[in-house]
Amino acid sequence: MRVLVDTSVWSEALRRRKVDSDVARELRSLILEHRVDIIGPIRQEILSGLREDAQFDKLEKHIAAFPDIPLETADHIMAAQFFNTCRAKGVQGSNTDFLICAVAVRRQLAIFTTDRDFRLFAKHLPILLHETRKSHAG
Repeated sequence: MRVLVDTSVWSEALRRRKVDSDVARELRSLILEHRVDIIGPIRQEILSGLREDAQFDKLEKHIAAFPDIPLETADHIMAAQFFNTCRAKGVQGSNTDFLICAVAVRRQLAIFTTDRDFRLFAKHLPILLHETRKSHAG
């Protein structure tokens, strides 16, 4: 199964010093298995807030190998439905988070994230979360 990798995972693997974390190792494995997907809003979040042009350029080059999944009107409609469903259950999230959920559901992708909000979403939405596999050599 292909995996939509959330900003939190990319950030841990590419922006932080903990490049040998379980999350970073799992991302490397998924990349080697050609199972990684991304959408434009995630790319934008990854590249936002960088203070130095050199860091921006480096990150942009790292993620350039992963083309964006094209978004469709139906993705945005489903994201709004997911937002409303979760809000009715007392669960809050960002528009981008619900767009990630919608894209994953419509394209049958798992979501790889360290954002705990997605565990709450999963109680009310038909999303599948990708878990870090423990079988990595390390």
